[in-house]
Amino acid sequence: MADVRVWPARKFVGSPNVPGDKSISHRGLIFGALANGRTVISHLLESEDVQSTARVLTNLGVTIKKEDGKTIVEGRGPEAFRQPASILDCGNSGTTMRLMMGVMAGVPQLQCEMTGDASLVKRPMKRVAAPLQLMGAQFELRNGDFAPLKVSGRNLKAIDYELKIASAQIKTAIMLAAISAAGTTRISGEIHSRDHTERLLNHFGVKVSSNSKEVLVTGGQKFTPNNLNVPGDPSTAAFWLAGAALVENSNLELKNISLNPTRTGFIKVLERMGVIIETEVTETIPEPVGNIRIRSGKLRGVTVAEAEVPSLIDELPMLAVLATQAHGKTVVTGAEELRVKETDRIEAVAKNLRAMGAKIETTPDGFIIEGPQKLKGARIDSFHDHRIAMAFSIAALVADGENVIHGSECVGISYPEFFTILAELTQ
Repeated sequence: MADVRVWPARKFVGSPNVPGDKSISHRGLIFGALANGRTVISHLLESEDVQSTARVLTNLGVTIKKEDGKTIVEGRGPEAFRQPASILDCGNSGTTMRLMMGVMAGVPQLQCEMTGDASLVKRPMKRVAAPLQLMGAQFELRNGDFAPLKVSGRNLKAIDYELKIASAQIKTAIMLAAISAAGTTRISGEIHSRDHTERLLNHFGVKVSSNSKEVLVTGGQKFTPNNLNVPGDPSTAAFWLAGAALVENSNLELKNISLNPTRTGFIKVLERMGVIIETEVTETIPEPVGNIRIRSGKLRGVTVAEAEVPSLIDELPMLAVLATQAHGKTVVTGAEELRVKETDRIEAVAKNLRAMGAKIETTPDGFIIEGPQKLKGARIDSFHDHRIAMAFSIAALVADGENVIHGSECVGISYPEFFTILAELTQ
């Protein structure tokens, strides 16, 4: 595995290009494939995870190609999906596997097997299969919970389902299955996760009704092809925001970033920590999009409770690094979902912070950090988790001495240009 060396930074200045949002890119490809006609996607994220979704759809007979820097999806609807000739490989992408479980559950002509890399086959899938089975879908899971898994498409029926976990992937899988089910499906409970699916389904002609208590999807609707401009990913932008918050005399501007309210939790926490941030919304359909300006400030500790976690779940490893440089105590609770990501992110963060000389108390659902603390150069284990590798590359900017990021190639999962742009911002 590749090692990258990162040194302390004296400045952090610029306006880096932030790649397209990963969640929206996945959905743009899938929804375009489910429509009958041509969908043109601009600024699609060119990463391994999104390529996994494209590869799965291609193996189902969907034509996806590049023209003039844009991605063209020639959709024919799910009824035209073909039986794949081989196992569908989702790579490291849990989004690919979980969303496609929802799609294929309601396509009667399909019997597919899905798998992934060594990390993905350890991530729980029963949480997705269980509600789909209530709708009439058929799944076979390894050890009752994991990939490789088999799905046999069936004629589905609507259900009334209460979500126990605030997961956009589970919610989306149910919604996608509901579109091919007879009747109206009602989803309640922990529905306050990312709402890209609700917004983009309406953009692609599928009517979804949602409020603070429920999401309603009526079956039998058809997707309509529509062009999509993918904004910058706020979870990726978070690393640059954190860098600007940590390094003195920073000045950073990020343009064309998704400002979807379900994704701006990290910005709100940074403001509570004392960071000066300005946001400007420039577009609102199908998603709020705009610009972010940030300058460094004196950080203070914060408390992040369970209700906030869904809006910044991917940014919590980066927040842990910030907490080491903040004055006072930072407490995160209600984040047990971190333990079933690409790796156990709570333990990965703790191990690497301790290697850098920091103290952290872990809990079953979060962590407690008292700051400020001095960080020293260390050998960082990425655990083949892109967000761990990037978070600790930012930590290295304020550590004493050289830091070595082991397994750095994993950043290709979401941000292949990360280290190149990091070098540009700190030169």
